[in-house]
Amino acid sequence: MLGLIYLFLCFGLGFVICTYAFPGLGRITEVSYDGQSIHVSPYIVLLPAWFITGTLVMTWITYLTALLFSEAKVPLSFANSLTMTLVSITVGSVIYLRNRGKGDAGQHNICIFAPFFNRNKKAVFLESILLAAITVLACTLMWITFFVKDSNLYVGVTVFSDFSPHIGMIRSFSYGNNFPTQYSHFAGEDIKYHFLFQFLVGNLEFLGLRLDYAFNLPSILSFIGAFLLLYLLAVKITAKLTAGVLACLFFAFRSSKSLFIYLSQLPDGTNLIKALTDNMNFVASTPNEDWGLWNLNVYCNQRHLAFGLAGIFLVLILLLPRLYEMFDDLKQPHKNTADRETGNFVTMIGKGKRFFMIAYFRKEGWEVKDIRLCVCCGILLGSLSFFNGATVIGCLLVLFVIAILSKRRLEFLTVAVIAIVLSLLQTHLFIHGNAVSTSFFFGFLAEVKTLLGAASYLERLLGILPFVLFVAFCTEKGVGRYLMAAFTMPLVFAFTVSLTTDIAVNHKYIMISCILLSVYAAAFISKIWQNRVFFLHLVGVILIIMLTATGIYDFITVIKKNNPQYAIKLDLANDVTRWVDSNSDSKDIFLTASYSLNQVVLGGAMLYQGWQYYAWSAGYDTFYRDEMVKSMYEAKSPPQLDYLVKENNIRYIIVDKDNRDSNLYVVNEDNIEATYPIAYTVGEGEWKFTIYDTRHPLYE
Repeated sequence: MLGLIYLFLCFGLGFVICTYAFPGLGRITEVSYDGQSIHVSPYIVLLPAWFITGTLVMTWITYLTALLFSEAKVPLSFANSLTMTLVSITVGSVIYLRNRGKGDAGQHNICIFAPFFNRNKKAVFLESILLAAITVLACTLMWITFFVKDSNLYVGVTVFSDFSPHIGMIRSFSYGNNFPTQYSHFAGEDIKYHFLFQFLVGNLEFLGLRLDYAFNLPSILSFIGAFLLLYLLAVKITAKLTAGVLACLFFAFRSSKSLFIYLSQLPDGTNLIKALTDNMNFVASTPNEDWGLWNLNVYCNQRHLAFGLAGIFLVLILLLPRLYEMFDDLKQPHKNTADRETGNFVTMIGKGKRFFMIAYFRKEGWEVKDIRLCVCCGILLGSLSFFNGATVIGCLLVLFVIAILSKRRLEFLTVAVIAIVLSLLQTHLFIHGNAVSTSFFFGFLAEVKTLLGAASYLERLLGILPFVLFVAFCTEKGVGRYLMAAFTMPLVFAFTVSLTTDIAVNHKYIMISCILLSVYAAAFISKIWQNRVFFLHLVGVILIIMLTATGIYDFITVIKKNNPQYAIKLDLANDVTRWVDSNSDSKDIFLTASYSLNQVVLGGAMLYQGWQYYAWSAGYDTFYRDEMVKSMYEAKSPPQLDYLVKENNIRYIIVDKDNRDSNLYVVNEDNIEATYPIAYTVGEGEWKFTIYDTRHPLYE
């Protein structure tokens, strides 16, 4: 119950924040960026904005308070008591003052005074269908991949890999005292991974929500919020509700050639329906595509990604008017003689001179008119850094290009400076040393690291989307073309810069570009449909099918692969899980085999060296620890083992079948047993599972 109250308070706090940070927020749904009337209900922006801003602030307050009380036995008790009380008083006071008409902002400035629904019944009906479809999609994806039944936790086969460190982090908060925070699969060092969404989930479980509800509810709300805000962004750019719906469709179901290549490679005489039905793998024509790296599965296993996307969509919605204002100024009648010349060359020079003067030598190009908005956007963006850092970088790249030809350029600079400063402060708080290692790396995952190789890779990965976007670019006017260029920047970044040891993580930047650029693919198809020619309507339908076919088939594959019979099943009432929970906290480091996801991880154990890929891809030195693990398990004498254990701050040593079957070392179980007392044991023979407590060595 307390967990649900916490989520409710997130919305309430978001209402308070948006009331004063973004006054009039509900009214931005009234007109498009070019001034056309649009029929979008205010709740499309209000509910996601309340959830994102409220959750950001409330999570940060809770975390920092818990960090302050880190020496207490249960820091989250103090943190939640203080935070929930403070937020309840704040929300209650604002609502009371609003009802009394005494809010500092005044009645006319409070964002929720706009009607919650627009008055166009057809638009409301369309929104209702869209919201229902998004909700069904979100619930389906989250619940088929992670749910509890009969006290067993089912983790879908397409997500269990990423969920190994995620669940470890979640349980380190709900079951442990992970303050200051360490990475659960590389305990004893700093936290380099953006973990605050996992902290939110852990806190919700701590407050009484069952683990699947604690993880799925904020994931569903984030997913829905991202779609609604993208819908609004698309409608404001295009002034077409149809484009908003299509943008959401393209967001959900990716464009790719992979399905068509898969079908073309089937042997002659193959029953296509049977082949598609029997196939249990993601279709792939590029490296790592069979991981489900590009389809809806990514929002199942990286639940924090949708939350970050929702945040950057909100920032873009709020800041884009400045770009349109500049282009509107450029459209005004020319006032100087050079601009009135009839010669093409002279006209071009005149326009260029006028553009340069307007953009860079008038105060409108630089002045700060709305300091509150840019400060709040900067704080919002910066606060996302340890929820999902990639979305923050992607948004800053887009905003940088937008700012070049926008009015009030210093407002963009303010947003960027605040976001970067907050990110650096968080990095300093959580990470010892460098957060990233930036290097030039051309080609991303393309097999051939050349321009033609990258183009070939993108053509296979994205299917006809680049060609549709090229035609859309040709049909767009100035501001549309420029915005498309801005939306391309994260993709360019992904193909030229590496921030981590695993270049595959750059896929999120490409996804951000594709999601934003798909707005213009949707706009192009909407324009086609405006024409009453049947042939053009048919072309539009064919384009939609080709743009979504692979994504739809991927969605079907996600459902098939996550059938409960294939899931990783963990017992919530398991004795090992209970023992780990009851006898350790997040300061106790476990020496184990290279665990991925099992009952020990579910108990919240902090692993000295979990499955290496997780920590390696986050930037940790897993090679050194591999050597230490080998040395400790193969130690020849009690003094040698005890020295290594103390040097690496190991509290518990686990010996089980995974150790005995390891091809990396030969475990000296007799030496471990001679060195430390047994704290817990179960099973016999090769299945014997034993935990040794290193506090009181036996040999002394």
